[in-house]
Amino acid sequence: MPKVPLPSDEELTPEVKNVLDNMPPLNVFRMVGHLPKCFRPFMALGGSLLGDPAIETQTREIAILRVAHVTGAAYEQAQHEQLARNVGIGEDVIAALKIDDPSAALDEDGALAARVAEEISRDVRLSDEALAQLIERYGTAGAASMVLCVGYYNMVSRFLESMRVEIEDEQLLQGRSPGELGDA
Repeated sequence: MPKVPLPSDEELTPEVKNVLDNMPPLNVFRMVGHLPKCFRPFMALGGSLLGDPAIETQTREIAILRVAHVTGAAYEQAQHEQLARNVGIGEDVIAALKIDDPSAALDEDGALAARVAEEISRDVRLSDEALAQLIERYGTAGAASMVLCVGYYNMVSRFLESMRVEIEDEQLLQGRSPGELGDA
């Protein structure tokens, strides 16, 4: 299997290196460092979605974990399992998001988030019924936030898998909130 090397410090622009020096040393961020013009927008969009108050942090992490499962993104799964635990999501919920129908183990918001994540990841277009439920629960702005978040993490999972980004040997996100990661 081909391996895409992470950029060395010498290959990074000073701006990207400065941001990376002030963040957990995650391979995903370093790999995006190959693209200095994309780096800040990538970080800003991710950070704005992770910190958006329109969707509860736990509900959003449920959606991201479901994206990781449906797309087979092991790196995304590993990192967001850490973040999910940090925001109080239990092992039972994390495990349920890896089965065919996790809704029985989730509350109403979690089940909707998992459904939205699965439909968008699998079918691209969200069903009319799921979209109506999303708008009814969160309003138009909240629904747009959830859809964009799920779409963003679909992009991330495809980038991670296609670039063969390796999972770090240690858990670097313990004690961190999801919103901290995009504050670059």
